[in-house]
Amino acid sequence: MNSPSPSLSVATAQPVGVQDSSTAAPWQRVAAYLLIGELVVLYAPTAIFLWQRWTMSVWHNAHGLLVPPVVAYLIYHELRRFRGSPPSSSAWGFALLVPALALQALDAGMHTQLLSAASIVIALPGLSLLLLGIERTRAILFPLVFLLAALPIPLGMTEQIHMQLRLITTVASGWLVPVLGIPVFAEGTTLYLTQGPLQISDACSGFSTLYAAAAVACLTAHSAPTTGRKLVVLASAAPLAIAANILRIIALVLLIQWRGAGVLDTFLHPLSGMMTFALALPIIFWLGGDTRRSAAPQEVKA
Repeated sequence: MNSPSPSLSVATAQPVGVQDSSTAAPWQRVAAYLLIGELVVLYAPTAIFLWQRWTMSVWHNAHGLLVPPVVAYLIYHELRRFRGSPPSSSAWGFALLVPALALQALDAGMHTQLLSAASIVIALPGLSLLLLGIERTRAILFPLVFLLAALPIPLGMTEQIHMQLRLITTVASGWLVPVLGIPVFAEGTTLYLTQGPLQISDACSGFSTLYAAAAVACLTAHSAPTTGRKLVVLASAAPLAIAANILRIIALVLLIQWRGAGVLDTFLHPLSGMMTFALALPIIFWLGGDTRRSAAPQEVKA
């Protein structure tokens, strides 16, 4: 008798809990579309809440507006490598999706919207495992985790940080402003000028710049060429954000001396907040870039 051909006895091994979606039945694809649609409807109020927080002012999570487009681009860039290969499905996605939905249900009773926003970050990797599989989810894991940078931080968790930033800014400004020939007296979180007192409030503490700088530092460190540069970028975020905010307060003091305290009610006040981003973020990008220069070829003379 002829032995069966070895090629007929070889089966393609597949990890337990992973299914090739290319062989999925039509009802499975319909179920996937329905799941995505239901999640979109479920989280629509949370998306509106996040949009309102991102667009509230330059002092509150304004950088969050840029996080979703950056995440979408990173995911698109990573998934391009898998073109031509069919996605798979992993049941491990339920291990993340179920707790995320439980957190969403809890927030439905508490009406904080913050827990719901956090559940989005947990649900998306679970959804990715279900629809794209383990390999693709591993490839886009960083951008999925980076979505945390878009979440507003409750004031109760940052109150002490705000206070310490206000004190640092007041003390540093009180020491540097007299160097410019402007008399000032610093007490607590207030700068007393000849034009009147300047209160360093929570909005002027620089926390929003610090949060944005930390987010950009994580993003830049992810693509930095060496481990050393990654560490430098991460370590520089806080000092750069604090220094930029101190320069902003000094600029406001100069404007008050020049135009009076009414300048704080003009567009120059929020514009100065944007200045802190313009100072700190480009330096972070530069620190994380590859600044090595290849040596120019020397001319060889006979």
